[in-house]
Parts: sequence; C-alpha cells; structure tokens
Amino acid sequence: MKFFDIRLLFLCAYLLAFHPCLPSALAEESPEVKDIIVTTSDTDLLLFATVKDGFTKGMLDDIHNGVPVVFTYHMELIKTDGKWFNTTLVESAVTHTLSFDTATKAYTVVLSDQANKSVTTADLDQAKQLMAELNGVKVIALARLVPDAPYAIHFKVTLKKGSLPFGMHRLLPFAALWDFETDWRTIEFRY
Repeated sequence: MKFFDIRLLFLCAYLLAFHPCLPSALAEESPEVKDIIVTTSDTDLLLFATVKDGFTKGMLDDIHNGVPVVFTYHMELIKTDGKWFNTTLVESAVTHTLSFDTATKAYTVVLSDQANKSVTTADLDQAKQLMAELNGVKVIALARLVPDAPYAIHFKVTLKKGSLPFGMHRLLPFAALWDFETDWRTIEFRY
C-alpha cells in the first residue's frame, strides 16, 4: 500500500468515528408508518395513520433555529380486480407543517387535511403528535365505491425541511441532510 492510500484510509476512518453527526444519525431509528386504519363515516372512506420515530435530533435543532418541517402523506386508492390492470380512483397528498417562533417560543402546526387549520402550542410533544398523526382524512365518497369490490390504499410519508426564508439557504447549505421517506405500505380491503 502506498503512503497516500494509508493516509486516505486513516482520514476516512477518523471522519466516520469522530464526525459529530454520523454516529448519532446511525443510532437513530428510521421513521415508519404505524397503525394504519381504513374505516367509513356515513358518507366517506376515512384513513387514520401514525408516523413513528418521525423526528431526529437534527430536525429538532433545525426547528428551534426557525426552519419549518413538512410531513407529506401520500396516498393512492385503487380498485383491484385480480387482473393485470387496476383502476386508480384517488391520488392525493396531505401536508402537516411545523414551525417554531423563536420570539414567542411557540410551535405552530398547519394541517392541510383540515382546511389549513393552524394549531399553536408551547408543548413540543403536542406539536410532534399533531405532525405525526392523520385523523380521519377523507379519501373518497362512499357513493363512488362499488359494494363488496376489492380495493387497496398505497400509503407513504415524506419528511422534509420546508422552504426557507429568502437568503437563508446560504446560511444552511446542508438543508436536505435529514430528508426521509418511509416505504410504501399497502392496505387491502373490501367495501
């Protein structure tokens, strides 16, 4: 081995062992979707879900520095008929956005599935819970479904930094280091 190769190998090992972000990032859990429930109201098909391990230390640090976080819940409802071609009935996305006001020390969560309802709280745990839960999102009107037909909902969540105020991207050049996306989950059911 050449001297240059040994130095490069030593440098890589040093960076992996002592870089402040890497050991904590490797130790943290990956976000995943839990408790997916498909049910009905009198008029609509409803979806409930929870994101587990959705917040990392880096995300929380960024939130406290004024950077918003956006959870985007992607869903697709298809009618399956056992043949090659399925029919897509609905493709939609719901966003939950969390921001922190450093002056008032309050968290604000904006929920697009509730007509952009805004909830402000001083409690971080409450803000995290609002971000991580879908509660009865209307997927489709029941009148559009065929009774006793097979259906499936494909579902995943993307966790990203929100758009930064003008010029802030220069101060935070590594803004996308903690963007995550869960695996697609599929729930099959009959209506």
